[in-house]
Amino acid sequence: MPVLRADTMSGKQGTRPDWCELTKYEIVSLTPGEPHVWETGEPANKVVVVEGSCRVGGGDGTERVVERGGTADLPAGRHEIGCDAAATVVTLEGHWGDDCGGAGLFAVTRSEDPSDIGDPVDYPKHTNFDRHYHDCDEYWIVVSGRGTASSENVLYEVGPGDCVATRMGYHHDFPLVEEPVLAVFFETTMRGQKRRGHLWEHTHGPAIPADRLDDVEKEATS
Repeated sequence: MPVLRADTMSGKQGTRPDWCELTKYEIVSLTPGEPHVWETGEPANKVVVVEGSCRVGGGDGTERVVERGGTADLPAGRHEIGCDAAATVVTLEGHWGDDCGGAGLFAVTRSEDPSDIGDPVDYPKHTNFDRHYHDCDEYWIVVSGRGTASSENVLYEVGPGDCVATRMGYHHDFPLVEEPVLAVFFETTMRGQKRRGHLWEHTHGPAIPADRLDDVEKEATS
């Protein structure tokens, strides 16, 4: 079940797979003069600024400014996120490790002459987004726009608030858009060869899915 919603990430009705290192996320619209109080008990936490800029303050009295596209890593505890002009952030909570891939923003639009350097596809496509895999799990959180995402060889219609969760070693793509898409990406704990960035079988070799790597690691320690 690679497409999640914020209200189904945990709890009795939760659909979050066991392998997910992301346990909670929220898209937050900030209003000047009204700080957003974020209390988290998870060991790993991250803020990604989608629009504008914000101030992130911790319980220790420190404060940092994070601009659009920037991120801030935070420990468990109480944090305040404020702004001087309207801004939008995505907060992420979970239990990923110290060695993670990247995080930030990406946009997907329709192209009149689609072409990309990714692995071949067998589905309709009108974007320049590349079909790729990673040596880590990756999460896409759609903030605005609508389209079709491919994850683990299944096509999903996605829109604002949806989270596309793709496990390490599985291909994903954003082949179709109905409205221009703006989304957050977050690559969690690196595994296997720990190669950064987009990987393609025609360049980097066959993808090794996480479940296959799990079996290899178990055999190595048995």
